[in-house]
Amino acid sequence: MEKLVLKEQREENILLSLKKLSYLSRSQLQILHDLGSARNASRVLQQMNNYVSSFRDGENIYYLNKEGRERVNSKKILKRTTQARHYIMRNSIYIAYGCPSSWKNEVRLGIKEVKNSTVVCDAIFKLDRRYYIVEVDHTQKMTKNRTKIDRYKKLIELEYFDIAPFFIWITTTEYRRKELLKFCDGLEVQIFTINDFH
Repeated sequence: MEKLVLKEQREENILLSLKKLSYLSRSQLQILHDLGSARNASRVLQQMNNYVSSFRDGENIYYLNKEGRERVNSKKILKRTTQARHYIMRNSIYIAYGCPSSWKNEVRLGIKEVKNSTVVCDAIFKLDRRYYIVEVDHTQKMTKNRTKIDRYKKLIELEYFDIAPFFIWITTTEYRRKELLKFCDGLEVQIFTINDFH
C-alpha cells in the first residue's frame, strides 16, 4: 500500500514539473525527481504514458498529454515541436540554479510609458533581494538579442530595478557566446552554452 502511495506521489510530482516547465528531457526529469539510472528513469516514464507524451530530440523529451493535463489541471496544450529545445535549454538553467521557488517564465518587464523600455524575459527569479534574468538564445537573430540587451540597459538606467539584475544567458555555440558577451558589456552576466550541461 505504502509503495503505491509513493509511486502515485512521484507520478504527481513529475506531472507538476511538466505543468510548470512544459517540456523536460529524460535526463532533466531524472535529476529533478531523483529517478536513479537512465534505465530506471525511462522505465518510470514509460509507466506514465497514460499522462505524458514524448518524442526524440537527442533523448526523449516529455510533455503532458490530455489526461496528464486533466490530472494536474493544466490549461496549456503542448505538441511535438522544434521549439521544445528552447524550453529544455531554459530548464537547464532552472536545474543548475537549484530550482528557485520564485522562478517565473515569460515575464513582461518595463515601463509602458517609456518608448523601447519593455521586454519579455524568458524567465526571472529572485535570490537575496536581487533579480536574476534568464535569456535563451536558441535560434534567435543576434540583432534581436542586441535589442533586448539594450532594453535591459535602458531599464537599469531608468532605475527600474532596486539593484541591477544579474543576467544568465544560455546559447548554442562558443561564437554566439562571445557575441553576447560583447553586447552585455557593462552588465553582470554569466553566459553558458548547451555543452556546459552535457
